[in-house]
Amino acid sequence: MQFTETQLTNGNQGHYLNSTQVFSPDDEWIVYDTRNDDGGIGVTGSIEMVNVNSGKTKVLYQTENQTQYGPGVGAVTFSPVDPTVLFIHGIRNANKERPYSFSRRTGVAIHVNNPFKPVFMDARNMIAPFTPGALRGGTHAHTWSGDGKWISCTYNDDIIEELSKKDSSVKDLRTIVAMMPGKVSVPDDGNMENNSGACFSAVVARVTEKPTPGTDEIDKAFDEGWIGREGYRKADGSWQHRAIAFQGNTRNQNNEIVTEVFVADIPEDITNASPGEHLEGTAFTRPDPPAGTTQRRVTHTLRGIEGPRHWLHTTSDGSLILFTAKDSAGIVQIFGVSPNGGEITQISYNAFPVKGPLNISPDDKYVAYIADNSVFITGIQTHISERLTARSSDEFAPRGAAIWSNNGKILAFNRRIKKDGKDYFQIFLLKPE
Repeated sequence: MQFTETQLTNGNQGHYLNSTQVFSPDDEWIVYDTRNDDGGIGVTGSIEMVNVNSGKTKVLYQTENQTQYGPGVGAVTFSPVDPTVLFIHGIRNANKERPYSFSRRTGVAIHVNNPFKPVFMDARNMIAPFTPGALRGGTHAHTWSGDGKWISCTYNDDIIEELSKKDSSVKDLRTIVAMMPGKVSVPDDGNMENNSGACFSAVVARVTEKPTPGTDEIDKAFDEGWIGREGYRKADGSWQHRAIAFQGNTRNQNNEIVTEVFVADIPEDITNASPGEHLEGTAFTRPDPPAGTTQRRVTHTLRGIEGPRHWLHTTSDGSLILFTAKDSAGIVQIFGVSPNGGEITQISYNAFPVKGPLNISPDDKYVAYIADNSVFITGIQTHISERLTARSSDEFAPRGAAIWSNNGKILAFNRRIKKDGKDYFQIFLLKPE
C-alpha cells in the first residue's frame, strides 16, 4: 500500500491524539486534547477538533479555573455513531490538597453542535449511602462500544484509597467499568464532588489484594477493549453480545507478576447485584460486578503480555484479540488469541520491537502501529509488514498510536515538531496515493 504523508496541524500548542477512536463518524474531523506530553492531563484545559481537509480547528470545551492541580482534561474519543466526543475530566474542585489523580476524574461528553456544555456520563457519589449505578472514584481512557451505546474504562476507587491509608491490608486496585445508557441521580453535595450521570456504571472485573499464586486471581485489570462490533461467538456456538477483553495481573507459582489476557462477559442489564453483594460498594468494600457477569482467563503463558502500553483490540467479528508479547528472540511482536482461548497466533515477525498501541483496520486486514521510528501496518492473515513512513530520527519519530479513519482510508498519528524554539505535538495524516 502506498500512502502520502501530510502535516495537518501547526499551532503553538499540543495536539495530542488518544490511542483510538479519534475520527468523527463521517471522517471529516479529528479530536484531540492540547497537552504537550503524554502524562499531562491534570494541567491541560482544552479539547479541540481539526478538519481533516481544511485544517480548520474548533474548540469544543475548556475547563474553568484551570491550575497546575487540575481539573484537567484529556484522552478524547469520538462516538462511532454520532457527533459526540468523550474525555477524561478531573474533579471540578481540584486544588493543591486534592489535585487531579487516578481516583479523582470522570467521563464527560460534549455534543459537537453544542460545545462547552458538559454532559457527565458516569455518576459519582462520594457520601454514604452510596448509589447503585454511581461510582466513588475516577474513570479513565473511555472507549465506545461498536454500536456507540455503551462505554468501557478503567477505574480507581477513592473510598478504598482513603481506607488504605488507615488499613494496610486494603489497596485501591485498578479495575474495569462498563457504562450503559440510563440516567443516575445522586444528591448534590455542594462542593462538586458528587455529580449525576447519563449512564449506569458498574465494575465488571473482580480484583483482590493478594492473588493466590498459580490461580486466575488478579490484583489489577486494565487497558481493555470491547470485543467485536457486536460481541463474539462463544465456544458453545451461542452469541455473547457484550464483552470486554482486558489485561490482568496474575501471580505465577513463584509469586511473580504475569500479565495475561482476560475476558469479561457482560449481561445486557447491569443494574442487578448478586445476592449478598453491592454494585455501589460499601464504606469498607469496593463495588461488586453485576449479577450474570463472568470473568475468564484466556491466555496461559510463561511471560505474559510484554512491551509498550497498549489497549486490547479485536477484529470486528470478535474472533481475535490482539496484544503484544516477546517472541523467542526477545523482540516485542503482535500476537492474537480467540476470546474463547486456545492457541496463540504470532501476527508480526519484525526484526525490531513494536513501540506503541495497536489499531485494527475496519476491514480487519491490517493492524497499524509505531515501530523502528516509522508507522507500520502488518497483514493479520499474511503476517507481511509494510513501512508506511520513512524511518525518522528519534527526535522526529512518530509518537503514540497510528489510528484508522472509520472508512479505513486514512491513518492519523503524532510527531513532535519544533516551532519558534519549542517542540509541539502535531497531527499528521497518511492518505493512500
